[in-house]
Amino acid sequence: MTSIATTHVGSLPRGPELTPLLHARDHGEPYDPALFDATVQAAIDEAVARQVEAGISIVSDGELGKIGYSTYVIERLEGFGGHSPRKPALDLAPLPDLRRKLAAIMGEQDFTRASCIAPVRLRTMEPCQDDIRRFKTALDRAGKGARGFLNAASPGLVTAFQPNQYYPTHEAYLADLVTAMRPEYEAIIAAGFDLQLDCPDLAMSRHTGYQDLSDAEFLKVARANVEALNAATEGLPRDRLRMHICWGNYEGPHDHDIDLSKIMPLILAARPGTVLFEAANPRHEHEWTVWRDTKLPDDLVLAPGLIDSCSNYVEHPELVAQRIERFAGIVGPERVIASTDCGFGTFAGYGKIDPVVAWKKLAVLSEGAAIAAARI
Repeated sequence: MTSIATTHVGSLPRGPELTPLLHARDHGEPYDPALFDATVQAAIDEAVARQVEAGISIVSDGELGKIGYSTYVIERLEGFGGHSPRKPALDLAPLPDLRRKLAAIMGEQDFTRASCIAPVRLRTMEPCQDDIRRFKTALDRAGKGARGFLNAASPGLVTAFQPNQYYPTHEAYLADLVTAMRPEYEAIIAAGFDLQLDCPDLAMSRHTGYQDLSDAEFLKVARANVEALNAATEGLPRDRLRMHICWGNYEGPHDHDIDLSKIMPLILAARPGTVLFEAANPRHEHEWTVWRDTKLPDDLVLAPGLIDSCSNYVEHPELVAQRIERFAGIVGPERVIASTDCGFGTFAGYGKIDPVVAWKKLAVLSEGAAIAAARI
């Protein structure tokens, strides 16, 4: 019988024991390194075991040792400092009441928003090696042969969250990020894991950090970001690289999201052989037809989001199966991996999804994959 692999975008909710330690480290406050390491290891052990229990076949460490998927790099790279306020997303800017309601539900984004203020250089590989060590330990304890992946920020993502206040051009900033981030990418691949490059800079940034640009100007920036991603991963096996495209993991109108069709050429120009993308939420589910109508490379693997990561509704497995069948009809079931729209815990202490619901959603993802596989 055909089988459908299952995975997710990466981040999982941090528990109440872990979140204060992550915030303390991010803010430069005193913390016990031994307690931190033990708490992170215990959380990853549990997360891996629960992913396997839920039927997920390609699992991650949940990014549980990181404050967030995009800002963790300031612990590993030199050249960043200060704290930069962030503009509201273009769709939320005229809606202050909604922004307050969302903050009350999801929590505040209480993490350091540094800027690039000096040359970017690799400071230390120790946190990356800690990620690898802890994940290997958890897989040995509970992985049961599951395939593993680890997330890393793409060069373009770093520029989107750590704005440039030093380099003369965006391209010059990217060039140093290519050199600084490559050792992390190489280490993850060398450890035997797949590498996921998170790239909301190719979609979400259009209505966040680059909201003042035209579509044409934004696409020029995004093109440079893809070129940097390709340079940073040159020589790494395409079939071990995943890329996540995202319009922002928050509940909002999203009526300023750039269309998938406009960024599709950039997606196809990138080196990763697997693309994870939003395909479940009401603003982007219809875009499955863009994939259908695009000439795709014969080896490209699609990992559509079949579970909404902004809603505590638990999808019916039959709905998941129907969504899988759409994409299997485009590229064949062997080139479809059932995934989620985005992460369930993009930043420590921030997010709308109840942790219990997150595990229910992953279990339903696996149930839906089994239904689709039986029918296909």
